[in-house]
Amino acid sequence: MDTTKYKEFARDVLGVEFNDLELLITAFTHRSYVNEHKKTARVHNERLEFLGDAVLELAVTEYLYSNFEEPEGILTNWRSALVRTESIGAAATSAGFEPMLRLSRGERRGTERARLQILANSFEAVIGAVYLDQGYEGARDFIARTILSTLGDILKTGSWMDPKSHLQEMSQSVEGHTPVYKVLNEVGPDHDKVFTIGVFVNGVLRGTGEGPSKQTGQQQAAVEALAYYKSL
Repeated sequence: MDTTKYKEFARDVLGVEFNDLELLITAFTHRSYVNEHKKTARVHNERLEFLGDAVLELAVTEYLYSNFEEPEGILTNWRSALVRTESIGAAATSAGFEPMLRLSRGERRGTERARLQILANSFEAVIGAVYLDQGYEGARDFIARTILSTLGDILKTGSWMDPKSHLQEMSQSVEGHTPVYKVLNEVGPDHDKVFTIGVFVNGVLRGTGEGPSKQTGQQQAAVEALAYYKSL
């Protein structure tokens, strides 16, 4: 396998000169790829993902504790916003992870939701790889550049708040009514169902959202409704 593109990606995009490039290649290797290429690939990224998840949470927690005097509850919400799947999946997308992923043909044709999860998992695996190769400081620097740098936008937009709670405050303040969530549609088999949820305020549809659970769909609908109120 030509490892040049991984070496260049590590140097030019990640800002890391790997001593053991195999760690990075493993971080981009999905289980499905190993199943499809058993003769040439033997290790997938799930163990690195497990390690990277812990390193990410520690680095974010350390940063928030050292730089802010907010109560525990607020710091916890900020941390959750920084490390959630959507945030780290977006960081992976922004850094151009997708062309580097080693996936089976089936996984490459997967849903958008599955793609985001794979990207988020690979991002955590890369953190694990950087940690093993460069130590905690190297991993912390990488996290600072790619994740902690987004905190300003998260605080500015208020996306760290629970969307449903925020919407309830907003709708009661603006319209004097509490949001009501309704299932508009559900498709797919029981193990892979997608729900479409609408949120209504005083009988008027203010936002819709989709997700693998009603709760996720409600959260997305609340986000859309909040955007409506902020545009007034």
